[in-house]
Amino acid sequence: MTIRAFGGPHRYVQGPGALGELATLVPMYGRRPFILADIAVLGFLRAQLETLLQPRVDAVEFSEFSGECSAAQIDAMAAKANAAKSDVVVAIGGGKAIDTAKGVRILRGGGIIVVPTVASNDAPTSRLAIVYSDDHVLKEVRLMPTNPDAVVVDTSIIARAPRRFFVAGIGDALTKKFEAEQCYNSGGLNFYKARPAALAVSIAAQCYQVIRRDAIAALAAVDRKEPDEAFENVVEATILLSGLGFESGGLSIAHSLTRGFSALPSLNASLHGEQVAFGLLAQLCLEQRSTDFLADIVTFYRAVGLPVSLKDLGFSGEVQDGIRIIAQRSLAEAPYLKQFVGQVHEQNLVAALEKADRLAG
Repeated sequence: MTIRAFGGPHRYVQGPGALGELATLVPMYGRRPFILADIAVLGFLRAQLETLLQPRVDAVEFSEFSGECSAAQIDAMAAKANAAKSDVVVAIGGGKAIDTAKGVRILRGGGIIVVPTVASNDAPTSRLAIVYSDDHVLKEVRLMPTNPDAVVVDTSIIARAPRRFFVAGIGDALTKKFEAEQCYNSGGLNFYKARPAALAVSIAAQCYQVIRRDAIAALAAVDRKEPDEAFENVVEATILLSGLGFESGGLSIAHSLTRGFSALPSLNASLHGEQVAFGLLAQLCLEQRSTDFLADIVTFYRAVGLPVSLKDLGFSGEVQDGIRIIAQRSLAEAPYLKQFVGQVHEQNLVAALEKADRLAG
């Protein structure tokens, strides 16, 4: 019988003002923190971080992040951390900054604390670092030996982020129920190279339920830039539940298609959550879901602002050619396509993508 495995961060903290928890958490893992932060947020957080940390640690090293999570970027940041003799990494920002910090932790060891400033994807809780080329082609997935030591989600910061990022997080989270179910039912493996525990599938299902129940109200809170209960519920779903659901539950078609999407330059400006949301529509078509089911989820997509066609993702060109490229590249490179009940080949994957693209009509 195949081993089952479930994992997650050692601690998860969420709420308005949660950034203050760093004063207690950072000294638990080191005395010389290396703070790798998005350039867009470090400016307004630096003074607060210095006030929180300097009385409790020996030295604080700040490094601004911008650009792509690439091998060269990771190496450069690791060199800075080495020069500062840092012993704990604190990642602050979006998915690329967080993944770069994970890459540093993989090279250097030590602790890592993750502070997302947007809820656009579920990178914060996982061991994965998604590494791209400088022109945004997915190159590899690196794995930390353990999940982050702590994830600190200050929802007063998340609420001030652009609405589009929050919508992308909803799109990323929506997929996890359907992908975890396919992985579990097809005998697939999760990111611990083990069978998913039933708990992971339940978490992914709960994630979907929270999103469908509270997303519209949460977006109203985003527009007000004021967290409320619905907002807190959706942030927990898009970061914690979604992260646990994919890493311990496993992935399938929706995320596999990101390999194909990355082959189309016109889609480079689309966010990960936007891409996998459209990928989910293709997966549901491949599952041969009913017309009513597909109509319901497309209605929800439109209500929250998720893409329902390749054009919505930014694709320009001949749709048939683009779909063929997406299918071929995904089949050649995506490791999760086999985690699906039934065979997946170019013909039926192309047909599913074509049907998904027509749902907009």
